[in-house]
Amino acid sequence: MPRTKIKQGIQIALSLALAIWIFWLLYRDIEFTNLVAQVRSSKWIWILLSLVVSLFGYWLRGWRWALLMNFDEGKEVSASRSYHAVMVGYVVNLLIPRAGEVARCGVLSRTNGISIGRLLGTVIVERSIDLLFLIGIILLAFLVENQLFISLAGEMVDLNSLGAKLLNNLPIFLAGVAVFVLLVYYLGRKFRNSGLIQKAQSFGRQVVFGIKSISDLKNPWGFWGSSILIWVIYFFTMYTVSLAIQSTANLTPGEVLLVMVMGTIGMVAPVQGGIGTFHALVAYILIQFGVSESDGKIFAAIIHGTQVILVLIAGFISWLIMVRIPAWIKPDKV
Repeated sequence: MPRTKIKQGIQIALSLALAIWIFWLLYRDIEFTNLVAQVRSSKWIWILLSLVVSLFGYWLRGWRWALLMNFDEGKEVSASRSYHAVMVGYVVNLLIPRAGEVARCGVLSRTNGISIGRLLGTVIVERSIDLLFLIGIILLAFLVENQLFISLAGEMVDLNSLGAKLLNNLPIFLAGVAVFVLLVYYLGRKFRNSGLIQKAQSFGRQVVFGIKSISDLKNPWGFWGSSILIWVIYFFTMYTVSLAIQSTANLTPGEVLLVMVMGTIGMVAPVQGGIGTFHALVAYILIQFGVSESDGKIFAAIIHGTQVILVLIAGFISWLIMVRIPAWIKPDKV
């Protein structure tokens, strides 16, 4: 077996072990009967609505991805086929972190004849835009719940004491910042030809180029509008589930927004499907809102569990549809 495959296998196993360990650490004190009771007492009309809204969000992701594919190679990609590829990617991500992006590109490359390299370029553009929107959502959550942010920061660090220490040692602090900046500059100059630095620079150029290229799309407003709507859908998915559970039904929209932000950050972690990290961050922020620890953990388990089931079912159906489509064959030139 090649060394790279062994290394990848070890990384996958470690990420899965980490996810299972975090999940076990969180839920070892939760009685299964309590979880079942909470699930039964939940208002499932709201949970089902969240799944419908979420499924529309997945379709919208596929439609947005199709907008990026103005290529002169292969066959034009329909929104439905792009959606099915996205769902296949989500299923693969549940098994192997980050592999879903390559998997969905591979699916479309087979059925539409577009090179995987060009498809991966569109994925980079997508992820870049999502990152920008995530930063914007975090800033929005801070503006809406700024007192809570300050309170949480105060719990972790004594802000008054820290401020006093900085003022008393301001010259030393400024000197330290200057030394750090110079060190970063020196290391950047010294190792600018290293593979890691070049990859980072290449990625940055791709991101900037991708964002600029959006203006050249046939439907740039559709791309930006769908990008905004995707995050609105994320919010309503979380909000409808909060209405389904008695302990979270009284959360304000601003509080749900902050829960969504924490959950999204948890999903970004390099573990299968955000298992463990999503639950930990969502439960933590709910506890800060006065929700009991057990109810916070159960809420995280319900919303994550229902979404995983949705992805598995919809993704399996999409996989069946895509494998039945014949591979694209390049037509002979006349």
